Amino acid sequence: MTTIDPAPRALSLLGLGDMGAALGHAWLDAGHPLTVWNRTAGKARPLAAKGATVAPTAADAVAAADLVVVCLLDDASVDQVLAGTDISGKDLVNLTTGTPGEARARAAWAAERGARLLDGGIMAVPPMIGVPDSGAYVFYSGPKEVFEAHRETLAVPAGAVHVGEDAGMAALHDVALLSAMLGMMSGMAHAYALFRREKTPPARLAGPLADWVAGMAASYARELAEHLECGDYTRDVTSNLAMMVRANATLLRTAEEQGVGTELLEPYMRLMERRLAEGHAAEGTAGVVDLLLR
Repeated sequence: MTTIDPAPRALSLLGLGDMGAALGHAWLDAGHPLTVWNRTAGKARPLAAKGATVAPTAADAVAAADLVVVCLLDDASVDQVLAGTDISGKDLVNLTTGTPGEARARAAWAAERGARLLDGGIMAVPPMIGVPDSGAYVFYSGPKEVFEAHRETLAVPAGAVHVGEDAGMAALHDVALLSAMLGMMSGMAHAYALFRREKTPPARLAGPLADWVAGMAASYARELAEHLECGDYTRDVTSNLAMMVRANATLLRTAEEQGVGTELLEPYMRLMERRLAEGHAAEGTAGVVDLLLR
């Protein structure tokens, strides 16, 4: 959601892919003096037309402001782009998608060069950036004082949420939520596959499917967290593991009848069966989390 910073701060932005460009437009719309750089210089033209300064090199862009935002392809790209730049005294915000380990290593790398780093995980797609009430937000991790110093600027393109001093926490939150989304998408793919040969239009399933998944996700996420925190996986369980494993057989038979593969369902079902075999019939599914730990 776009907000207007009462004293717009100058910043530099390196990387003008779809996400970087969306961030740049949001900051310019809010009145922030913005210096931009991109390996393919032509991508800077729309931002230049709005008043952005186009730096000829990444080093020039870094030198132009104390707050430097990097939004590149991957961690290797950050290495390549920032090589030879002077980041001493800079506050570096890395919005490049990566792993928690990469974020921690990048924070140490920045500290060795006299910079402070915030790592960010963007929970949005480019069309949501800078749009009021779109629901877009960014997880940030790293020094709280750095986050607070730039909170208003960071909140211009999307909501800003600080999740810890550990630089890896933003990436961990990002990947955890994306992993959950992947599971949701796989379940929806299976649901539509069951109807694929029927005369029912897919759009007719969309409403009930979206409502069901949204309602179940909210309650299940909280129930799972409560069980993991208290350690009693049987507390207030409404559908126990034994019941769910029996019900899984119906899901598999229906898939067979409909001529649908079960590749998206079976890995989770096998974990449920394994937990049940270990003697946890009265539990919910929290024990599956423990089975995943190595």
